[in-house]
Amino acid sequence: MSIELPKLPDSPMSGLIASAVEYLVDAGQRSVLFLDVMRRRGDQYKEHIAQTAPHVLQYAAELIIDGRTLTEPVNYALVRIIPPKDVQINSERRPFIVVDPRAGHGPGIGGFKADSEIGVAMKAGHPCYFVGFLPEPMPGQTIERIARAEAIFIEKVISLHPKADGKPCVIGNCQAGWAVMILASLRPELFGPLIIAGAPLAYWAGVHGRYPMRYSGGLLGGAG
Repeated sequence: MSIELPKLPDSPMSGLIASAVEYLVDAGQRSVLFLDVMRRRGDQYKEHIAQTAPHVLQYAAELIIDGRTLTEPVNYALVRIIPPKDVQINSERRPFIVVDPRAGHGPGIGGFKADSEIGVAMKAGHPCYFVGFLPEPMPGQTIERIARAEAIFIEKVISLHPKADGKPCVIGNCQAGWAVMILASLRPELFGPLIIAGAPLAYWAGVHGRYPMRYSGGLLGGAG
């Protein structure tokens, strides 16, 4: 949209006024465009959050366990990835479970595109599952409760593949890598291979007498 501005007599003041009017018109137009983008963003969010288990995976998914229905509810969910028509899955191969990072709402490398962790695993014939989360945590939710919920998820996947040639391969992306390692230390019998992507683990880091948070985290309720 363009607006033709009235011509004013040539003078320093008229040039200043013309520039000010041009600036105000441009700012107004940009403001309207910005508000329209925000409106569309809000509509998209409302449609997204209305889903039973909202996600931004490229692949279709079937809800297996909604963590909000557990005895200790969490805002996490386990879904089965439905393979594309041109992909053959062998249910007796080791299942893969990709855990989405808690730091952001979206699987990214996990399954946002075909060339992803899920995509590569399915091309090799492995059944794939995804653990994602809703934007809002459940009341009283802690990382310890999430770990227990993820144990239930993995147990369910194991039960769905009794003839699999190995325990599930679990991929933890970013913060999910740390959460998966917590669970693996508590329930090692649930896991096959662990792939910790983008989650540096340095248990030995720190200097004696410094970095007190690494000690107080465990002594003062680190599970929260």
